[in-house]
Amino acid sequence: MIERYSRKELKTIWEDYNKYSIWLDIELAAAEAMEKLKIIPRGVVKKVKSKAKINVKRILDIEDKVKHDVIAFLTSIAERSGKESRYLHKGMTSSDILDTCFNLQLKQSGEILLKDIDELLRSIKKQAIKHKFTLCIGRSHGIHAEPITFGLKMLTFYQEFLRNKKRLESSIKEISTCAISGAVGTFANIDPRVESYVAKKLKLNVEPVSTQIIPRDRHAQFFSTLGIIASSIERFAVEIRHLQRTEVLEVEEFFGKKQKGSSAMPHKKNPILSENLTGLSRLIRSSVVPALENVALWHERDISHSAVERNIGPDSTITLDFALCRLSNVVKNLNIYPKNMMKNLNITNGIFFSQRVLIELTNAGFTREESYKIVQKNAMKSWNDNSPFYDNIASDKKITNKISVNKLKKLFNFSYHTKKINIIFKRSLKK
Repeated sequence: MIERYSRKELKTIWEDYNKYSIWLDIELAAAEAMEKLKIIPRGVVKKVKSKAKINVKRILDIEDKVKHDVIAFLTSIAERSGKESRYLHKGMTSSDILDTCFNLQLKQSGEILLKDIDELLRSIKKQAIKHKFTLCIGRSHGIHAEPITFGLKMLTFYQEFLRNKKRLESSIKEISTCAISGAVGTFANIDPRVESYVAKKLKLNVEPVSTQIIPRDRHAQFFSTLGIIASSIERFAVEIRHLQRTEVLEVEEFFGKKQKGSSAMPHKKNPILSENLTGLSRLIRSSVVPALENVALWHERDISHSAVERNIGPDSTITLDFALCRLSNVVKNLNIYPKNMMKNLNITNGIFFSQRVLIELTNAGFTREESYKIVQKNAMKSWNDNSPFYDNIASDKKITNKISVNKLKKLFNFSYHTKKINIIFKRSLKK
């Protein structure tokens, strides 16, 4: 991923030095197990560990000649470690190193992403509680529907990212497996106890059946989860973008004193961060289909998945890390305009109380069809001539013959729409 959208902590996980360091950890852990099992002589690990050094440039130079990354790595270690290095990789195959390392990198990345989600949840929760009873219009199909509160709107995102956290936790668990089973996964040349030892050392689980590779359905779940999280980010970003439109302006991204919005128009304040998040979400989701297609490999192993994973592993995790942190900062610093929310609530002259009148008419003895027809006629009149909905209702004899004006007035009450907000918050924020 390009530097612009990378944060150091996660980026470091995917750097060559860290990758080769993990490879060495795996090889040394396997050798430790073999020493304990008396498969190789005692002291090999101690000697190799004291001499082995990761030299990325040297590994890449060797790979340029031998065209095999694991052999290049082992050759580089052997150059510094001497004859004891001949016991490394005993009975193992390249996939034992590559797959176990890749899963460990995904696990490490996932744990950072979980911290990002926790930070985002804190930002959303704070806004939700602060604006628990801040009235705004709820929209369906982009059209004014009935009143809600801005806090409730925030609460929907809070719950969504709680679900995303659970999905990611499950996917990290799914991906946290280790395979040290040798060629075609039969353990013909390596003791299964070596695999158990390495898994425990690296805090991974043993892959029950590996076919020389770790099954890619695990990875498909992991990358699909990243795609779902990206879609949640986009949903939030699109909401902010819509609410920041000039004719709406209920919320607005923070705009610094020295910030510029347009090279041509000095008045512009654009929702560039939310637009950026929409674009980054598309990138993250683009990893999902290749990850799904990686599941179907030939027989016990092929490498059609390899080039895909070398790209989508770092790119999707690094991008999601950046996007989650950016969204958290957007939410934390969001400018929120309750006065504009109330202004927008009132532009339709109260027609969002139509359902209350509809229900009251059915209670008064009209059929639902009759009630709907009467209310819709008065609502359309308000739409067409910009007249107050209440005045139209109060002037309709069909209605006032059944419902007193006093009772009608009581129907036009905002508190009716917020009376269950506490219940929703209580069940949403309970531990």
